[in-house]
Amino acid sequence: MPTQIDPVPIDVVLPCLDEAAALPHVLTALPPGYRAIVVDNGSRDGSPQVAARYGARVVHEPRRGYGAAVHTGLEAAGTELVCVLDADGSFYPGELPALVAPVAAGAADLAVGRRRPVGVGAWPWHARVGNALVAALLRRRGVPLRDLSPIRVARREALLALGVTDRAFGYPLELLIRAAAAGWRIHELDVRYAPRAAGTRSKVSGSVRGTLRATRDFAGVLRTVNGSR
Repeated sequence: MPTQIDPVPIDVVLPCLDEAAALPHVLTALPPGYRAIVVDNGSRDGSPQVAARYGARVVHEPRRGYGAAVHTGLEAAGTELVCVLDADGSFYPGELPALVAPVAAGAADLAVGRRRPVGVGAWPWHARVGNALVAALLRRRGVPLRDLSPIRVARREALLALGVTDRAFGYPLELLIRAAAAGWRIHELDVRYAPRAAGTRSKVSGSVRGTLRATRDFAGVLRTVNGSR
């Protein structure tokens, strides 16, 4: 009988702030070979303990902010390819291999998911409007995307070499601007986007205030980062 070849491991960075209710499903749904790195960003609901119980590697980032958590996760990762995925249960981990494929094959430098809502309330109107506005501004800079989605795949060393400095909600926007300026081939693929797990709350789309705060961070990045080639 032919010897079964184990899949090449890929680390998955999951920034986490009070996602205990979502973590069991997210972590058990990861495909074989995908290793979870849960970056706890100051949870008070026992998220680190839940993550560890389900086999994730847990690292801690005391500085509050999405970008701070993602950056710490990238530094902790040890695989050539790295995925970033929200820990709130809104994405389907089983779709990660489709995003990994073009990067692994050398056809893309960065693969990102374009959210396609599959449930009522998955993507509130205020979050969609803010996302559409920023995406339109990105396209004016030559970044061919329709969504600033928080699910993405790239090579770890290349991501760190981009020198992204934002440690708050502006992190994904700065990453995309710097990647486009560096001539990266960016592929956008449709992914399903469901309502986040019951018992969790979005720090961005969960309220108009959170969306406005994220939009403020995005505006700051657009003012300070030169995305021209």
